[in-house]
Amino acid sequence: MTLSATPGPAVTLATRGDRDRVLATVVAAFVADPAFRYFFPDDATYAEHATVFAGYLFDKRVEHGTVWLVDGGAAVSLWDPPGAAVCDPALDLPADVLARLDDYEGAVHGSIPTEPHWYLGVLATHPDHSGKRWGRLAIGAGLVEADLAGLPAYLETTNPANVELYLRSGFVVATHLPADPPRLGIPSWIMARPARQG
Repeated sequence: MTLSATPGPAVTLATRGDRDRVLATVVAAFVADPAFRYFFPDDATYAEHATVFAGYLFDKRVEHGTVWLVDGGAAVSLWDPPGAAVCDPALDLPADVLARLDDYEGAVHGSIPTEPHWYLGVLATHPDHSGKRWGRLAIGAGLVEADLAGLPAYLETTNPANVELYLRSGFVVATHLPADPPRLGIPSWIMARPARQG
């Protein structure tokens, strides 16, 4: 289903058939992302481990109809709708990687309110298409859904360069978690976009 009605790249809902393209975009886009490099610091195994994790992120959202693509996957957004059942399959990753993922989950996701909301889990633009503002198109589809429901939207980012990008999309910094070496060695920003009526 195509969502965009104006000239420019199409914004469409992803299906399982789009999995490989979405994973390729996420892995390429996050090669220097602080969170992904915290999870997967070894250059020799980055692509393999990041692909497994990106597949997990895609699989748990695609059946909800909350994965949007720009231009067939050149940019992607992966959202959780409110009340979505969490699909948590076992991840085939080394124990040290799983420990870092668990540390991050515990440190960051406990700071996101439990009120009903839309949650942006991933926003990625393939480096071949950076600078085209397609990330704004990808994020917009989920924001429309949040607005139609009259609900806030949340996200977290570990990349300080992304904070300004999200501010331009109507988010505000709700919480800043500084780097805490005993628990989490990277800072994180929890950002919220207040509820709007669609």
